[in-house]
Amino acid sequence: MPNFKKIILLIGDIAILYFSLWLSLSIRYSQFCTSEKWNLHFFPFSLIYASWIIVFYIAGLYELNLARNSVEFYSTLSKAIIINGVLGIAFFYFIPYFSITPKTNLFLDIGISTGLIVLWRQIYNKIIKSSLLLVNVLFIGKSKEMEEVSKVLANNPQLGYKIVSQIYPDKLETPLDLMEIISSKRVNLIVTSIDPHYDSNLVKSLYQCLPFKISFSDSVSFYEKIMGKVPLSAIGEVWFLENLAESEKKFYENFKRIFDMFFAIIFGIISLFFYPIIAVAIKIDSKGHVFYKQKRVGLNGEVFTVYKFRTMTEDAEKNGVKWADDEDKRITKVGRFLRKTRLDELPQLLNIFFGNMSFVGPRPERVEFVEKLEKQIPYYNIRHIVRPGLTGWAQVNFRYGASVEDSIEKLQYELYYIKHRCFILDISIILKTVKIILKGAGR
Repeated sequence: MPNFKKIILLIGDIAILYFSLWLSLSIRYSQFCTSEKWNLHFFPFSLIYASWIIVFYIAGLYELNLARNSVEFYSTLSKAIIINGVLGIAFFYFIPYFSITPKTNLFLDIGISTGLIVLWRQIYNKIIKSSLLLVNVLFIGKSKEMEEVSKVLANNPQLGYKIVSQIYPDKLETPLDLMEIISSKRVNLIVTSIDPHYDSNLVKSLYQCLPFKISFSDSVSFYEKIMGKVPLSAIGEVWFLENLAESEKKFYENFKRIFDMFFAIIFGIISLFFYPIIAVAIKIDSKGHVFYKQKRVGLNGEVFTVYKFRTMTEDAEKNGVKWADDEDKRITKVGRFLRKTRLDELPQLLNIFFGNMSFVGPRPERVEFVEKLEKQIPYYNIRHIVRPGLTGWAQVNFRYGASVEDSIEKLQYELYYIKHRCFILDISIILKTVKIILKGAGR
């Protein structure tokens, strides 16, 4: 349901952009847009629209938790539209490739598309919370995960789910009891925290509900779908055997390695221009080396050396290794800026090129922390079955981890990534990372 709503939102935006172009050309030339005028403008404006959609994505305008007619939504939408306008102007006036410099057409298009997109988004945000589009959910049983999901769904009706009832198997005296609840509550989806394999009465009750054409889900899968992470408390060895079939990811991993090497070279060459500036800033700000290296745990638990620009004082670890936090006094002024913009990680492009890391994956942890976390967190070592990344699903969904509790939360996101990793998810993570960098919200 959430993905379907995002697709509808994307299709609506694209349709409006092209309709705006057609309407702009029709108004500009005082007649319905001819095929000649359309063909002349179609390709260059398609390039602009592609960049606009990317800006919308980076801004978070395809996240359903922002899909409400609120001050936050309109503020985000306004900023994205302003950026898109600047991009459109820069495209035609600084890239003299196309045979058109449509001053009037471009400004007409920006104005019309802005008005229509604002109107479309207002209507969309209102419609998706309509009771007609809500999936009525029945919870069977009780768990910590169900309680967490319940709170999220109650505060975010735009996600498309409404919990209409919660019952317990021991309250179902006959299969007809469940059927009566489903009928009276108009249930569309049943989510159970009870394994039907161990409750024959529940199985009979669920079986009798098949004629209602209801969807079924276990609580772990539903939690994973809504929260974007895997609950550690609900998994075991069997879960890993059923969900982490690495042989099925072979093509993806091979292609990703080629992608990593290619872009590590491209961005590595570009980044060299920033090295002198960063190096001088670090030296002026504090005494010590420009670069810093650490031992990190990578693919299959192998230890490698990661390289970074130094962001802390030279004697930062004189009292031993410890996590950094937001108010860490060991971080220098320049170092704080480098961390927020992720510029301190530019040297890690070398790690990516040599295969120690990838652009996307679980962040590599220090050896000292891994030894500690593996003793305290079940299945922590599973995160090492994929290459660590420069950025990852946990980094774009959770704050910088500085404790065992934070590491537990991050591991749930990392397991979600390992299970669902694919090209589309990787691109999504990269774009979300761009948003974090632009906002200066890095760790």
